[in-house]
Amino acid sequence: MGLWSRPIRTGSLKYIIRVLMDAPTIDVALYRFTQFWNLLLDDYRLNFGQAETTLRLDLIPRSPEARVNRFGHALMLKLTHGIVSWLVGREVPVYSVGLAFPRPSFAADYPILFPAPIDFDGKHSQITFGAELGKIRPVRSAADVRTFLARAPRDWIFTSYHEHAIRLKVRELLHADLGRTLDDVSSRLHMSSRTLIRKLQEEGLSFQGIKDELRRDLAILNLVRNDVSLAEISYALGFSTPAVFHRAFRHWTGMTPGTYRTAQRSISQITKP
Repeated sequence: MGLWSRPIRTGSLKYIIRVLMDAPTIDVALYRFTQFWNLLLDDYRLNFGQAETTLRLDLIPRSPEARVNRFGHALMLKLTHGIVSWLVGREVPVYSVGLAFPRPSFAADYPILFPAPIDFDGKHSQITFGAELGKIRPVRSAADVRTFLARAPRDWIFTSYHEHAIRLKVRELLHADLGRTLDDVSSRLHMSSRTLIRKLQEEGLSFQGIKDELRRDLAILNLVRNDVSLAEISYALGFSTPAVFHRAFRHWTGMTPGTYRTAQRSISQITKP
């Protein structure tokens, strides 16, 4: 099971970029972007719309039976934002993002990808930009394309650095030792457990939530980069049994670990030059 009803062919990103490079303006580039994807996707189509103050891309199912893969939907919207930001040489402001699935337990991660108001459970997944973006000219050269493809997907996923100081410090300490408790981490940050809890709550975070995010990210990293078994990953991350890991991973991502590992093949096909 992949992100879409059929796999995306290797090298697609290279051809998307070449199609967009000579667009006179970003609104033309966005239109070409949608037309390119509409040749590749069977279950969804991308629709480009312009209004007086906005530009918008909607991901619309071609039939009521089209499956909503939340990772695929978020990836497509981020690809749109990332490529447009790369074309103009800076992070492009996003007016809003809508996602056609319920708010997941890890919804706090989405603002890191999309610096904009985010709504869940919408009719269509969509991303909206300001209309002024449409008349900006792409600034990239052929040399930039080679670098972009060599670094993909980094330059279109991570369009900016968002600093979350306490969150990152806690993650760093837990990354060094997942067995550390709240008291252990608080002590290393030279504050009481009560103070750490309060600081995290001010950012809408919790110690256990950060720990679960880290376990999820490490699980994903192992699934993508390594061929180790699911049992080995589960025990390395401190789960009592592979079944517990299986349930936790499905809760985090909406997929089983095995399905997620298979889905990564679709992403690698998109991002290979």
